[in-house]
Order: sequence, then C-alpha cells, then structure tokens
Amino acid sequence: MPDTDLLIKLILAHLIGDFILQREEWVRDKEEKKFRSLSLYLHALIHSVLAMVIVWNWHFWPYAFVLGASHLLIDALKAALPNGQRLLWFLADQALHVVVIVTLWAHHERELLEMDFWLIDISWPVVMGFVFVTWPAAFMIREVIRPFTPDGNIGPRNAGLTIGIIERLLVLVLLINDQWEAVGFLLAAKSVFRFRDLKESKDRHFTEYILIGTLLSFGIAIASGLIVLRLAS
Repeated sequence: MPDTDLLIKLILAHLIGDFILQREEWVRDKEEKKFRSLSLYLHALIHSVLAMVIVWNWHFWPYAFVLGASHLLIDALKAALPNGQRLLWFLADQALHVVVIVTLWAHHERELLEMDFWLIDISWPVVMGFVFVTWPAAFMIREVIRPFTPDGNIGPRNAGLTIGIIERLLVLVLLINDQWEAVGFLLAAKSVFRFRDLKESKDRHFTEYILIGTLLSFGIAIASGLIVLRLAS
C-alpha cells in the first residue's frame, strides 16, 4: 500500500515552511528583488531542511533538494507576477507546490524506498491538522476576506489572529474527541460576544466582515477535523 504518512509529512513540512517560518519581510523582499532576493534562497533552503528533518532519512535528500529547488522557482515566478490578483496568485502558488509534493511522493512510492524511521508512533494526520489550523488557515482567511475589510479601525490585527487560531485549535480538539455539541456551544458563545459589537456598529460592511471571517474560521476548522478523522482512521 502507498505510504500516505510520507505524503502527510511532506505537506506538514510545506505548511510549517510556508506559513509559520516565513516572515512578512521575506515576502516583501522577494516581491521587490525577485531572483536577487536572499530571502528567496533562504526560504527554499528551509523547505529542503524541513523535508529532511520530518522524513528523517538520509536517502531522501534528492527529493528534498527537488522540493527546495521547485519552491524557489515557483516563488520567484509568483513574485514576478503583478499584485492585482493577489488571491488568485496565492491559490495558484499553493496548488503548484502541492502538485510537486504529490508528484515526488508518487515517484518515491514507485522506487519503493523505505523512509519511515521514526522511533515513536506519531499520528501524522493529527499533527498536520493542528499545524494547518494555526497560521496557514489564518493566512488563507485573511486573503479571502481582504476585499471585505471595512475602512477604519477594526481592532488589533494580532489579537484577531490569535483568537482565530485558538478557536480553530479548540474546534479541532473537540472534533477529534467527538464533541460536536461543544463545537456548537463554542460557536454560540462567540456569537453572543460579537452580538453587542455588531448591534452597536450599525455598519453593514463591518457585520458582513465579521460573519464571513467567523464562518470561514469555523468552517475550515470543522473541515480539517473531518479530514483528520478520515485519514487517522
């Protein structure tokens, strides 16, 4: 049977490298300097190193090298494109990375190399799920709701990001433990806290912004939980 754990490890490495270890200034530096950006090469190197560390086998180095090199080329191409279609380029960029990962994984399976040398039993779908609902999901939500962002002060950005991450982690923990009722209670509790803000603002755009962000956050967390349960079963 195909080693799905290896595929999950590679996706996990991608999520950590692209959304957790990559800084905002690196993204700006890549957009400004293109192939002359030192951040571009450092980011690609981090992806190669992460793949090696998470897979944990020296024989995987050719695949890790290809992952890093492909990441460099894809990110350089994205940086060279105009910023007008930011969400579209982001989705295309992530899709290309996933295609590379799946292609390398499929090639690896045909080669029948044994890569799984972890000494402890780790549920990789669960690890990937918890990583995904943090900064990767936060970045995706930010890009989707960017066109709906109202003018004016909507509160500290870091506070909203932290709240979103915490709520998605809680939802994932509850779903893994089959506590659907608690997920509903969590959503209701957040709605109660937000009701006063929405009532006092009397701003339709602000209300739509909050509702879209909340539904996206809970929707992503629930979908992630269902996928994790399916993969871990």
